[in-house]
Amino acid sequence: MPTGPKTSGSTLLPSLWDDAHAATLDVPGRLLYRSNLLGADKRITNYGGGNTSAKVTEKDPLTGQDVTVLWVKGSGGDVGTMKRDGFATLYQDKLEALKSLYRGAEHEDEMVGYLPHCTFALNPRAASIDTPLHAYLPYTHVDHMHPDAVIAIAASDDSREVTRQIWGEEIGWLPWRRPGFQLGLDLSAFARENPDAKGVVLESHGLFTWGATARECYETTLRIINTAIAFLDEKTAGAAPFGGIRVEPLDAAARRSIAAKLMPEIRARIGRDERKIGHFDDGDAVLAFVGSNDLEKLAPLGTSCPDHFLRTKIRPLVLDFDPKAGDVDALIGGLDEAIAAYRADYARYYESCRHDDSPAMRDPNPVVYLVPGVGMITFAKDKATARIAGEFYVNAINVMRGAEAVGTYRGLPEQEAFDIEYWLLEEAKLQRMPKPKSLAGRVALVTGGAGGIGKATAERLMGEGACVVLADIDADALNAAKAELAKRFGADQVRDCRFDVTDEAAVAQGFADAATEFGGLDILVSNAGIASAAPIEATELAVWDRNMSILGTGYFLVSREAFRLFRRQKLGGNVVFVASKNGLAASPGASAYCAAKAAEIHLARCLALEGAEAAIRVNVVNPDAVLRGSKIWSGEWREQRAASSRLEVDQLEEHYRNRSLLKRSVFPEDIAEGVYFFASDLSEKSTGNILNVDAGNAQSFTR
Repeated sequence: MPTGPKTSGSTLLPSLWDDAHAATLDVPGRLLYRSNLLGADKRITNYGGGNTSAKVTEKDPLTGQDVTVLWVKGSGGDVGTMKRDGFATLYQDKLEALKSLYRGAEHEDEMVGYLPHCTFALNPRAASIDTPLHAYLPYTHVDHMHPDAVIAIAASDDSREVTRQIWGEEIGWLPWRRPGFQLGLDLSAFARENPDAKGVVLESHGLFTWGATARECYETTLRIINTAIAFLDEKTAGAAPFGGIRVEPLDAAARRSIAAKLMPEIRARIGRDERKIGHFDDGDAVLAFVGSNDLEKLAPLGTSCPDHFLRTKIRPLVLDFDPKAGDVDALIGGLDEAIAAYRADYARYYESCRHDDSPAMRDPNPVVYLVPGVGMITFAKDKATARIAGEFYVNAINVMRGAEAVGTYRGLPEQEAFDIEYWLLEEAKLQRMPKPKSLAGRVALVTGGAGGIGKATAERLMGEGACVVLADIDADALNAAKAELAKRFGADQVRDCRFDVTDEAAVAQGFADAATEFGGLDILVSNAGIASAAPIEATELAVWDRNMSILGTGYFLVSREAFRLFRRQKLGGNVVFVASKNGLAASPGASAYCAAKAAEIHLARCLALEGAEAAIRVNVVNPDAVLRGSKIWSGEWREQRAASSRLEVDQLEEHYRNRSLLKRSVFPEDIAEGVYFFASDLSEKSTGNILNVDAGNAQSFTR
């Protein structure tokens, strides 16, 4: 057995254990600490993959007696981000008693139904199917991880011998078996027969390690993985991965440009029944794989680790593209045939592997798209799932590289893959998932997104599941708004894009960036604005031109770009203009502003006529006197409007409230509610309409 790994290339995993911090924690606290440390490095395990456990002495709440309780990561959790409530807790003696109920491998699914009967202290966290794998190992602390370096060995054709060569008798090896009760018994038997072993490699799956203390278990896990990393480094040193490069990658700008054109086209073909969100990855590992000589050989083999292909499907779709020729139109032109062929092959896989009680075939579209010279595109029901699917396939790429270095890579046989993908327990988990929110799978771009109305609108749309691109010219405000929304809804759901709505090239690039980040667009909220007030004889041409440029030309440019994208996707679309009461009711001393807002409203009517045949709806929300949070009202406009009404500035809000029919102030979230109505299916039969959100103003009644 090697005494210490040496590495020629990859960075070894450092121990981050802090004894001083650990000493402040109880046993479950140290389990959580260990879990978070392990899950923070994707070389150790992928998102949601693997699990950890500890057997803890607790007081039985009924008897007051000391009992052994298994703390183990619960179903659906992630070791890197989980909290204390992410662990299932079960009586160890009741888990042991389940052995007497076990009727053999053909009945092992029924054992999952017994796990709730073993729950300690009414813990609502559901136990996962991996619970027996931890319960029946005779060790206090157990880690089950999915390290790329170890799975590479586990997925090679000579996995058992390579495992022995690397770790000797310290780490054992077990043949492939689907996770569940029988695998737990297999692990128990291995531990009983090999008392000096520190862990075991599961063929095509991952790594189990254990220890007497949380720190010992953690550091054993790191040491075993580091030994695998060092071994693979030696094997791959100086060698070109995947048989060498067949096609060189394009430069970064060209790759993103192609992704921006390609992703909405893919989305058009896979998003009719369920909208999908895209993710683009052109990292070094991806580019090395998609441009390699072995791409056509390895990609059809699919992934090996069950966690990988549950996220990525049985195999990716490799698109036929020659980056030297650079014919993107031909690439797009071949999508229908390529995706149809993938669907047909997926249906073949389903029909040839299905059982009498298998769930109905799920979405047959690819999740992973590989484009030589460009990168990898993934699509899923939301951004986080699409991103994570891409991360899992990068794990698979790393596994294939390592497995090919020590032997020949092997994916899971189709039947084994199917039996996990369509496992009845997995289906039950899918059925328990909450109903999607009303804007799930939708992408919105909000101009003026850093201001009061824009940010409130983004918040409302994100709250209903939409991904949002905030566009604004104010970089500082944009960064602050993005950070605030990312903290509330998660970084996956929001992007920012700084551009001037009057700059034609910048607008086009902004929409291209949105397509690359999320795969396309469903909703445009045109909200960027300014305001000015002056008698007509004192209105300078520059002021008139600025109003027309931002409130007229700006709305035209973003709408044109949205229409182009909507038509490419063939999924319809929604445009919502945030105009103004002043577009319907003239105000003295604000001719430039009022005229430009009237132009917005009429532009929306024109676009509603043009877009209807493509299911593109265009509607208008008219605010009035939204002072709170408004960048417009924080400048000269506030002073000008106060002066025109012969009021002090601090009297304006009361003045506007009392002027309204309902005697109520209008806030950004009120406008956001109107925008959401038009952006959602609540208004699916409305286009060309105007919604006044002004607390009542008789002059602006539509007629």
